[in-house]
Amino acid sequence: QVQLVESGGGLVQPGGSLRLSCAASGSIFSRAVMGWYRQGPGRQREWVATIGSGSTTSYVDSVKGRFAISRDNARNTVSLQMNSLKPEDTAVYYCRMGWGSQAYWGQGTQVTVSS
Repeated sequence: QVQLVESGGGLVQPGGSLRLSCAASGSIFSRAVMGWYRQGPGRQREWVATIGSGSTTSYVDSVKGRFAISRDNARNTVSLQMNSLKPEDTAVYYCRMGWGSQAYWGQGTQVTVSS
């Protein structure tokens, strides 16, 4: 059974940085596609970034150049480095693991960008 646990959220001022981490259980991590999604107040959940099993990355346009996704297969973790944060980045951030037709989600971690 796969479990995903996010950490690293919090309150940060505009222009600041945060690093989110997601720890995964199970044995399929290194072969899975890992992603970060977010859901802001009154908004639908949206895709933020993805990293493939070969470490190919992709990002939604609104975070390109500010966010960086990475993975450590030895530790079964995926991270999201978020720089130059803006108030519109405020959301609950979710980690997602994709494996074949299966998708697993974490419980989310709150990121609030405010002065």
